[in-house]
Amino acid sequence: MATDLQGRLDSLAAASMLRQIPAGHPDGAIADFSTNDYLGLAADPRHQERFMAEAANRAVPFTSSASRLLASRQEAYSSLESTIDSFYPGRRSLLLNSGYHANTGILPALPALFNRPLILADKLVHASIIDGIVLSRADFRRFPHNDLDRLEKMLARAAEGPDRPDGIIIVVESVYSMDGDRADIGRLIDLRRHYRAKGVEVMIYVDEAHAIGVEGPSGLGLVAAAGERAGEVDVVVGTFGKALASAGAFALTGADLRAWIVNRARSFIFSTSLPPIVARWSEHMFAAAAGADTARATLATYAAMLDPHDRRYIYPAVTGSAESAIALSQRLADELAIKVLPIRTPTVPPGTERLRISLSAALDRAAIVRLRQFLDTNLPQ
Repeated sequence: MATDLQGRLDSLAAASMLRQIPAGHPDGAIADFSTNDYLGLAADPRHQERFMAEAANRAVPFTSSASRLLASRQEAYSSLESTIDSFYPGRRSLLLNSGYHANTGILPALPALFNRPLILADKLVHASIIDGIVLSRADFRRFPHNDLDRLEKMLARAAEGPDRPDGIIIVVESVYSMDGDRADIGRLIDLRRHYRAKGVEVMIYVDEAHAIGVEGPSGLGLVAAAGERAGEVDVVVGTFGKALASAGAFALTGADLRAWIVNRARSFIFSTSLPPIVARWSEHMFAAAAGADTARATLATYAAMLDPHDRRYIYPAVTGSAESAIALSQRLADELAIKVLPIRTPTVPPGTERLRISLSAALDRAAIVRLRQFLDTNLPQ
């Protein structure tokens, strides 16, 4: 080969940065603190049993065989979108194949609405958002994580400068995937209102991948928790593959913007649709998650057990180096039968390598106690 591929892989391994697909474990063999099954719905076989007990569900096709714009069978997709819409009055949903497809398809479509667009994104947004921004070819800048004072200064500078953009798109996550902290949706809406009153078209784009199912009323997300002002967030992205125990993603927008995305999001236009059976299962699980208040209460209890002062269900146990993160992860597996995978650069900034602890309502309380004791003894002070 033109490049020394093995040498490059060896360099990654030497820096403790080589990714590998982990070995699987039989159910019950290990306490899994790496899953995104926050409500424990995926771990509960009763949902699948109820779903498959319905003859109509067993008859749904296992493949779409075409993109959404070409597929003959639309019933499962339309039914899912109608169910989602019923939970979000005044919004229209659009099913996409994954959160990655959503961000890399929608974000490039939005700047095309403007002559001089500018994207302002939180420093810690997901890689799929960064890829979507890069694909948009729009001018973009990043503000320090959750620093809305800095964001406000950047908005003021852009709005008052000689090259004033005619459209600004603010991009954040509602719950951040590596730190588990939250964006201030209310203040973002305030900023949008303020600069729109000044004649600057400001849009808000919120990725709720790690909030849907857990946060807000009936687990509908932090944007929904904004109440009557929720409609002022222009695009909300949610996923089915985490707390909702399925696969795929959805976007919430207004009707006109949805039509624009259908016409401009390449990941939507040119991808074979999810199997209709997956859409039907997602509809089943969306309703199940909306009624899962007991699981949400259990998750909140577990978060308080892990850290009573912070109460995040995504908890970053920062080790400070890739080597220590790997070593502690291995010890947890070997000594306590606990799975917590190490997160390293470039997923997180250098010096913040960590164990990413993800809580689930399906976990056993005793496992959380053992994990907390291990962290108290072994994490750097």
